[in-house]
Amino acid sequence: MQFTSKQRAYLRSLAQTTDPIFQVGKSAVSPEVIGAVSEAFNTRELIKITILKNCPEDVKTAGIMLAERTRSDLVEVIGRKVVLYKRFQENPEIILPRK
Repeated sequence: MQFTSKQRAYLRSLAQTTDPIFQVGKSAVSPEVIGAVSEAFNTRELIKITILKNCPEDVKTAGIMLAERTRSDLVEVIGRKVVLYKRFQENPEIILPRK
């Protein structure tokens, strides 16, 4: 999904107040991490993940891989944090500004 700058800014502002719920370390973007992140998307639409320094991939690459493999959208990469968004099919909690 392509976000407008207004939509991306809105998601970034929501992510600012949330804490990371996952850490990706030396095991990199493993099937276990993908499964856990996918499972978390059952209960929330916006997820923040910390990429640790011992992760073999760089932060942006890890974020892109996580987004592709969980079928979510990469909202932002800031520092060592990655923010992913996946809209609920029924009853979305986050209403994005119109395009």
